[in-house]
Amino acid sequence: MNVTAVIKKITQLTKGDFAIWMIVILLSLFSMAVIYSATGTLAYQKKGGHTEFYLFKQLLFVFVGFLIIYFCHLVDYRYYSRVAQMLWLASIPLLLYTILFGSDVNDAKRWITLPIINTSFQTSDLAKIALIMFLARMLSKKQDEIKEFRKAFLPILISVTVICLLIFPANLSTAAVLFMTSIIIMFIGRIKVKYILILLACGMVLLAAAIFTVKNLPVSVVKKMGRVATWQSRLENYGGDDKTASYQNEQAKIAIATGGLFGKGPGKSTQRNFLPNPYADFVYATIIEEYGLFGAFIVIALYLLLLYRTIRIAMKSPRAFGALLAIGLSFSLVIQAFINMAVAVNIFPVTGLPLPLVSMGGTSLWFTCFAFGCILSVSRHIDENEEILAKEGEGVK
Repeated sequence: MNVTAVIKKITQLTKGDFAIWMIVILLSLFSMAVIYSATGTLAYQKKGGHTEFYLFKQLLFVFVGFLIIYFCHLVDYRYYSRVAQMLWLASIPLLLYTILFGSDVNDAKRWITLPIINTSFQTSDLAKIALIMFLARMLSKKQDEIKEFRKAFLPILISVTVICLLIFPANLSTAAVLFMTSIIIMFIGRIKVKYILILLACGMVLLAAAIFTVKNLPVSVVKKMGRVATWQSRLENYGGDDKTASYQNEQAKIAIATGGLFGKGPGKSTQRNFLPNPYADFVYATIIEEYGLFGAFIVIALYLLLLYRTIRIAMKSPRAFGALLAIGLSFSLVIQAFINMAVAVNIFPVTGLPLPLVSMGGTSLWFTCFAFGCILSVSRHIDENEEILAKEGEGVK
């Protein structure tokens, strides 16, 4: 079987937007290359010289992720409307359980461990997708009364507020990204701009109040409040000069400055030995060091292309749910990606958000793949409808 036949067979099995499939593949390849480079020293120290350990681990996660994308894109996206309500309801007790009994890592209770398989995952990853799907469902069902406050906006406001407040204590950055994504979905879903502006203003006031409180709390009080100490440290270090900047920011700046136009080359990073999490939170700094501004712009272009292709899918979707589902999930991924990249270049304070499909990860990668699968499911349905219409048109002729 020649290469052309193989490509034809693959395209027959994988339906939906071809550009999005290529984005997934290219970002995964970036992930493989950068993670192999960034984890070499770590693997050598912790795994007895097996420098490929984390590469093989990531390969396994990516392989399972592709299976998730493939099977999710085969499902009729309209079934996700039914699933959305169950996932949203399940997210509330899971988030509460995480706050009370979750694994404590870096003063944050974000993870719970699944019994039997002994795998931990962040409940906020599930809750994020669940809320976006649930918002798409509610907005699509309430289009006839979408301008009414009590019948449309109030139940949507409650669903957003509950999830965001439950995520907030342990994961402020995820809660903020989810809140902004929800605002965008509500705007696209034709909620009154007046209501959206009021909600946005309330959110900004609460965030400003939280930042002001955190920055001005006494040190003795902050030390007793766990995660608040981390927030205070990140806010104080952000935007400071070389003397007050955090160690993470300093090492990221060195990596970026030495990358140049085309970088040092694959596997030739030196800052990977000094930069905390060069394979996760600061993976973009590693990309710039090894692949330069050229590689950095390629990554940016891929996420922008994802947003563009998803907007096209949303415009073609015959149903409001499909359009809102695709655009909501896409905005969530792209906003997270740009925040991660902004942190690496010191535009934003450190957040801890991974770079979707690129940062090393397990269950977080799989939830990202689930989001891609949902987007491709909407795209596949549109393509199949267009094929049917084209055949009917030929039959008429």
